Amino acid sequence: MTVDFPPEPWLLRGDMYASLWWLPVRSVPRWPLPPEVRPLVVAGRCVLVTFWVDYRPGGTLAYRELLVALVVRHRRSVAGTAVAVWVDDERSLAGGRALWGIPKELGSLTVAPARSAGQEAGQVRLGLSTGGPGRDTAVRGAYRDLVRLPGRIRVRGRLVQRHDTGEPRHVPLRVTGSPALGRMRLAAAGAGPLAFISGRRPFLTVSLRDFRFAVGRTGEADGEADT
Repeated sequence: MTVDFPPEPWLLRGDMYASLWWLPVRSVPRWPLPPEVRPLVVAGRCVLVTFWVDYRPGGTLAYRELLVALVVRHRRSVAGTAVAVWVDDERSLAGGRALWGIPKELGSLTVAPARSAGQEAGQVRLGLSTGGPGRDTAVRGAYRDLVRLPGRIRVRGRLVQRHDTGEPRHVPLRVTGSPALGRMRLAAAGAGPLAFISGRRPFLTVSLRDFRFAVGRTGEADGEADT
């Protein structure tokens, strides 16, 4: 069955929680990468970024997502390649694959404020269930604010993806939001798709709340050098 999805750009809004991981190259999977793309490796380690995102109503789509991106070198610049992604919305899955070659899969995700008695403000429950025997709960964790930062920040970046057509796709990303430094704790199932982060801690975690996020080309000056 064909699933309809919105054209690019997707104009999204919500909250995200991002962590940077500095991991030994030998400990991570050998993901397929687009042509002319190589992992950014320093001292035998690569950089991964995990994004837990709650896309809320008011944007192009509303859903939850866990995206794992590998920081890469592409020609003379640095970019990201999404290597593992789970969403809980079929339109997001279909659009991400067809428009940009982002390898989205369906999963059951939790990205929600912790509401138990005694929990502090700024704590968020995180979880991914991928289903299948022995893989019911792939990742479970929590985020907590440490320092809220003033104002709003603007960040630009890009993904370079391997598309089914054989051509690489360049995905401009532009986001603004209210930042905070935080702490992330994750536990990954030993047989799950993110087992390689088990027992490790990210070296930097930030949140971006009430963000406005443009994904894809807008028809403006989206040249490769600016994305």
